[in-house]
Amino acid sequence: MVSHQGEILDARIKKSDVPKIYKKVASIYDLWGQLTESKARKQCLELAEIRDGETVLEVAVGTGLAFLEILRLNPNGHNEGVDLTEDMLSRAKQKAQRLGVTNYSLITADAYHLAYADDSFDLVINNYMFDLLPEDDFSIVLNEFKRVLRPSGRVVVVNMTKPEHWYHSVWELVYRMNPAWIGGCRGVYLKPYLESAGFVDLRREFISQMTFPSEVVCGLNQNRRVTIRPDGWQ
Repeated sequence: MVSHQGEILDARIKKSDVPKIYKKVASIYDLWGQLTESKARKQCLELAEIRDGETVLEVAVGTGLAFLEILRLNPNGHNEGVDLTEDMLSRAKQKAQRLGVTNYSLITADAYHLAYADDSFDLVINNYMFDLLPEDDFSIVLNEFKRVLRPSGRVVVVNMTKPEHWYHSVWELVYRMNPAWIGGCRGVYLKPYLESAGFVDLRREFISQMTFPSEVVCGLNQNRRVTIRPDGWQ
C-alpha cells in the first residue's frame, strides 16, 4: 500500500524482541527523546487539550517523558499508563514518584489487548509505537483505542513519519541498514487508518527535529469500530 508520502516499509522487529531492544536503550532514551522527539511530544500535549479531572490513558509510556506532563496537567483526574517494556516503565515510575502524586497507575501491558472496560477514558495518547508495528496491525490497535474511549473521546498519536524533504530520508536509510539502531522505528502515515477506524475531525501536523520526521495526528471517537484496512490513502 502506498501513500502520497511514499511506501511504508515493512516492520522488521518482532513484538517479542521489542523489550530486549528497549531494555538496551532505556538508559539513554531520555537524551534521544529530548534531541529528536520533544517538539512532537509538546505538540501532542497541546492538541490533547487535557482538562483537569479527566480520565487519561497513555499507551506506550516509555520512560515517562509525556506521562510526567500528563500528571502535571491532570492533578485532579486519573491517569493510566501502559508499556510493553518493564525497563522503560520503571523509569516512568521513578519520574512519577518524584512528582509526589498518587492519581495514576503504570502497568506492563500489551496495546493489542488493553485491560480496561469499554468507554473508560476521555483521552488516549500514544507516542512512537505504530512506527514499530506491522501495517496490518494498525487497525487492530486503533480499535482497542476506540473500545476504551468514551463516545466523543479524543485520541492523539505521534509517530516517526515519511520524509517530506531529502534530509529526512537519512533515518529510513539507517532503518534499512539496521532497524535496531533507531529502536525499530520507520516512517508511517497513520491518518487514513484513523479515518477508517471511525475517528473524525482528524488533524495531522508534520514536525521535524534534528532532521527526524514526526507526525502528530488527533481526532475524535465516533464510537464505531471496524476492522477493515483503508483501500486508499489521503
